[in-house]
Amino acid sequence: MTVRNGPFRGLRYPERASVGSALVPKLLGSYERELQPVLEEIVARGPSEIVDIGCAEGYYAIGLALRLPGARVFAYDTNAKAIELCRMMAELNGVADRLVTGSFCDPGTLLSLPLTGRAIVVSDCEGYERELFTEEVVAALAQHDVLIEVHDFLDIEISSLLRERFRATHSITAIQSVDDLLKVRSYEYAELRGYDRATRRILLAEKRPAIMEWLYLAPLTAPTAAQ
Repeated sequence: MTVRNGPFRGLRYPERASVGSALVPKLLGSYERELQPVLEEIVARGPSEIVDIGCAEGYYAIGLALRLPGARVFAYDTNAKAIELCRMMAELNGVADRLVTGSFCDPGTLLSLPLTGRAIVVSDCEGYERELFTEEVVAALAQHDVLIEVHDFLDIEISSLLRERFRATHSITAIQSVDDLLKVRSYEYAELRGYDRATRRILLAEKRPAIMEWLYLAPLTAPTAAQ
């Protein structure tokens, strides 16, 4: 029940459970591997706060907290079990004193957060990103990093709308997910040695409904004084 590879290697899970996504890829460290270079860039900058909207059991919220021992963490999820697991994971990994949890994060909630330097905002909110990242919110995040999983399969206009809203304040990098079949042929981990391709497909599968896209939004201007 410990993550074996990737940026969150050593992260311990309190239960054999993952909310809303497959558990094995997280424990293996292959989960959303497409984002790992960006995550390393963000960690290297040492964000002052971590905001995780749609935190599930805490893979990103607590994983980033381990990598960023000076950062305060704000984690939100409308699933009560997810928040319970996130708190348990924080306790197990020794970061509970820096964790603040909540359920529904709307624009007002995001605007109220005390972001003191250059924060990282991670969003996976199942299509609500269209309503969450209003023009007012985007302006308030002008000096912060933002990583959004975009759910165009629910609303084809979301990615275009977000690009338009962020283009004046952030550079925009689009990252596409890797199909589960391609992972079988291209992902190599010591833990998978000895398994045939059919079994590797099961172990690596993230079972996405479509090729997904993330938008990594980096500030165009350097942070100034605390916001």
